[in-house]
Amino acid sequence: MHIAILTFQGFNELDSLIALGVLNRIKTPGWRVTLCCPEPEVTSMNGVTIKAQSSLEEAEFADAVIVGSGTKTREVVETPALLSRIKLNPERQLIAAQCSGTLLLAKLGWVSGIAACTDLTSKPWVQAAGVEVLNQPFFARGNVATAGGCLASPYLAAWIIARLVGLEAAAAALHYVAPVGEKDDYVANAVKNISPYLA
Repeated sequence: MHIAILTFQGFNELDSLIALGVLNRIKTPGWRVTLCCPEPEVTSMNGVTIKAQSSLEEAEFADAVIVGSGTKTREVVETPALLSRIKLNPERQLIAAQCSGTLLLAKLGWVSGIAACTDLTSKPWVQAAGVEVLNQPFFARGNVATAGGCLASPYLAAWIIARLVGLEAAAAALHYVAPVGEKDDYVANAVKNISPYLA
């Protein structure tokens, strides 16, 4: 089982790395989570450089894909040579996006005709792409999910875990990372946000 987190130059560390951490709470044999990048190395919006663990082309074969956000997402969606490397299929993959990553899904046509979540900065860009933006942290329809706000990344990770492994495993992963003294409330709130979209 491969989950690819699309991570571009100028990426937001909170989106890519929090999702990576939550998803890696699953220790099932064959479970693999990678930072999937267009180049061998990418540097975050705050100057953190990481090495790619998989290429954009490998995302086509992943079981689930998360599109993270960053300061250069608008450049990404205006670069045909880069977009053409991203081949996703919501009929056989779970596809999720966070904040400006929702703009990339909009440009690829995966949120056409359905509402989506994004952050406040990206909201006008996503709306300009013809997508209704919801005032909530998480929304999914079928195999496509979106989240808004950096700290909504655990919701995307939990939704993917719930869909691929089960809600109990998702709750356990969230419980591990939740603040001490708030664990039960944190998990209950997250489950409340994702459970309507698990059917």
